[in-house]
Amino acid sequence: MGERIGLVVAPEARIYDHGPQHPLRPDRVLLTWDLIAATGLDARQNVEVLGAVPATRDGLARVHTPAFIDATERAGHGEDGDWSAFGYGPGDNPIFTDMHEAGAIVAGASIAAAKAVWHSHVTHAFNAAGGLHHAMPARASGFCVYDDPAVAIAWLLDHGAQRVAYVDVDVHHGDGVQAIFWNEPRVLTISLHEYEPYLFFPGTGDLGERGGPDAPGSAINVPLPANTGDDAWLEALNTIVPRAVADFAPDVLVTQLGCDTHATDPLAQLRLTTRSYREAAAVLHRLAHDAAYGRWVATGGGGYQWARVVPRAWTLYFAEMANAAHDLPDALPEAWVERAGDRAGEPVPSTFSEPAPEPHQADDEARRVIAKLADILWP
Repeated sequence: MGERIGLVVAPEARIYDHGPQHPLRPDRVLLTWDLIAATGLDARQNVEVLGAVPATRDGLARVHTPAFIDATERAGHGEDGDWSAFGYGPGDNPIFTDMHEAGAIVAGASIAAAKAVWHSHVTHAFNAAGGLHHAMPARASGFCVYDDPAVAIAWLLDHGAQRVAYVDVDVHHGDGVQAIFWNEPRVLTISLHEYEPYLFFPGTGDLGERGGPDAPGSAINVPLPANTGDDAWLEALNTIVPRAVADFAPDVLVTQLGCDTHATDPLAQLRLTTRSYREAAAVLHRLAHDAAYGRWVATGGGGYQWARVVPRAWTLYFAEMANAAHDLPDALPEAWVERAGDRAGEPVPSTFSEPAPEPHQADDEARRVIAKLADILWP
């Protein structure tokens, strides 16, 4: 695999900041770029660091309503209005300064990744700042202002892609992307997520959600129980995703690589370790080549152990994209460990690898879900 790999770096994305008490910290992206640099991955001959410009209003309007874009800009500039009608207010989506500009640069970075891949400038591209998959056409949701994966997919469709497969491995259902393309037969959405109706955000993503009347079967959901661990989660990924994507035969694979599935994440209850991220990266890499002409656009996503987990997880993904996974030492660079620990105010792990979790009865329940879904998809 002699491909060129794009790493989108948009330092301006640091302004996507809900405040110091909010769980979504911009530091997680900054520390990821820092760890990728500290390991030398960005300096490899096959890696190109790509810049980005903010998405235009027209680019955002491929998936968001003009009224929502206008409200986001006005609220972020301090104007008065009924912004709760657009999902803004205390809680998950507080109003913060320059929200529109912040969301636009994140979306622009995902467009930059899509553009570089589609125009064959690179084979794979990664935007760690992206993955804001909960935003809906007319409202913010779940920490997400603009839905950058959907914006990137819409860009691809407008520029000649006939079929796009979207795979979301965040612990939360990829509800925004699914809703935006619910009735679009050119887009397949697959989401693996923790599922507890009425108890776990967003409460959607059951087996029965399969797409709109014009796109039956275009949505696939793998709803896993709390406490699912590495083995069962990887079984779900391997059983469902490669076959479903290959059957769809996309022109491009787009992935959302949320790592709030980790056993220590404060906002969720799955029990994954970094083993899952390393192995999932390899599965998705092979899938891009086997089913999507090698074209792979990847974004970040959720992850609220912002110093201890997120940078390690996304560096593992990027190392695989760059064909460097086998060259990556297990020990993290000491200087990075010290910097990250200082920023976090607590020690951070010194290796990529972690001990395996103990078996849990939830794994058996997860396997029953996998078997049921496989029967639905391939009776």
